[in-house]
Amino acid sequence: MNFEISRKELLIPLKMITGVVEQRQTLPILANTLVAVQDNRLHLTATDAEVEIACSLPLELAGLDIENVGETTIPARKFFDICKSLSENVTIQVTLEENQVTIKAGKSKFKLQTLPAEDFPSSPQIQTQTAFQISQHELKNLLSKTSFCIAINDVRYYLTGLLLEIGEGKISVIGTDGHRMAVAQHDFDHSQAAKVIIPRKAVLELSKLLTDNETETVRVSFDDNHIRFELSDSLVMSSKLIDGNFPDWHGVIPPQPDKIVVAEKASLKDSLSRASILSNEKYKGVRLQLSANLLTVSAKNAYQEEAEEIVAVEFNGDELEIGFNGVYLLDAINAVSTKMVQLAFSDSNSSCLITEEDNEDSKFIVMPMRL
Repeated sequence: MNFEISRKELLIPLKMITGVVEQRQTLPILANTLVAVQDNRLHLTATDAEVEIACSLPLELAGLDIENVGETTIPARKFFDICKSLSENVTIQVTLEENQVTIKAGKSKFKLQTLPAEDFPSSPQIQTQTAFQISQHELKNLLSKTSFCIAINDVRYYLTGLLLEIGEGKISVIGTDGHRMAVAQHDFDHSQAAKVIIPRKAVLELSKLLTDNETETVRVSFDDNHIRFELSDSLVMSSKLIDGNFPDWHGVIPPQPDKIVVAEKASLKDSLSRASILSNEKYKGVRLQLSANLLTVSAKNAYQEEAEEIVAVEFNGDELEIGFNGVYLLDAINAVSTKMVQLAFSDSNSSCLITEEDNEDSKFIVMPMRL
């Protein structure tokens, strides 16, 4: 197997797939990229046995014959780092000889050990039960508004992913770690109701691949065990699904909180950020005190250091004092895409519902904490 390709053409797809590869692998083959030359195309695949990204790109027809085709696996990080370090406009030549691959570019030459392609895990075979298309821009927006709430290393494994749910004329994406929750929805006409839990790593890698182009779509298909995202004819991501029962997220949303605060997002965010500097290092607690058209944000720590910020808001209800994790509030406010943000409370023991201005499709819920 041998081929030539420009560094510029090779670097982008290599970067797309190499993010899947873990630094430490239980199986040596998982540290490698599957490289195949077939049908005048270069095929690149990387996987960690849970998430797989495969892409392909055209090769020049000249010189491609039966001796040029073939496949092998090359150390993923080293292959990417070598290509990234080369001069911008060079042509890269890759040649396989027995169990070594030679990479040449200009006056540079590298030899890497390979592993047999037949040892590389096969791509998951999905028996499609549900399939739909959605704008890449819209899916990326749904993920960005919810992925920050995914639990990390939680024994409740079903919380370590995002729930994707289709039904009642909406596509909904929900993330929660048990202390906060984010819900993002979009009008969606699909006859078949369905729900799956997508692992955190797959969500993060997919977010990198999706574009902000509203005209580009992604085809999503899944069965009980796997989900596939076809971003184009030459770029596909597949992932195992999390098998579990996601909590009933509808019941977590406060029914009708009567204490409504409307604030400018930028000023509220800045005040919370400053106050949080002196919050407890472990619990990050901040206290919110509401009075007529004023919100006082305060924090203190074990060293008796204190911070206080006063923010002008729209509020005409009864006075209220309540504590929250300041980082959780900031994460939710950062996910708001409108100039004004609305915070809704019921009492000092109830969660805070954060919504965008004139938009019911994005909801962020943060549980209170005792200070």
